[in-house]
Amino acid sequence: QVQLLESGGGLVQAGGSLRLSCAASGLTFRNYAMGWFRQAPGKERDFVAAISESGGSTAYADSVKGRFTISRDNAKNTLYLQMNSLEPGDTAVYSCGTSPSYARATRMDYNYWGQGTQVTVSS
Repeated sequence: QVQLLESGGGLVQAGGSLRLSCAASGLTFRNYAMGWFRQAPGKERDFVAAISESGGSTAYADSVKGRFTISRDNAKNTLYLQMNSLEPGDTAVYSCGTSPSYARATRMDYNYWGQGTQVTVSS
């Protein structure tokens, strides 16, 4: 079955950096667009970033543009999110998802997603 396993979360001070990973199995990774989304306690799920099947196209939420970078390694079946200049407002559970198309990934229209990894940014 399809599994998406996120890792790399943790506690970091404001201004710090983290790199999240999402290891995929049970699917042909290169055939799927991918995305990251986040959810803070008591808040709705928010789009963070999306990447096309080949990695040639990316999209970001305005709140993270210029600070976060999404990338993928199709040979390793792994998705990444490099997060720099972290802010307390970035505190949330970060999850990855697969989507049949890049356009749908930008709308958080996922067919599979993981359990997430906690990111906590202290001020």
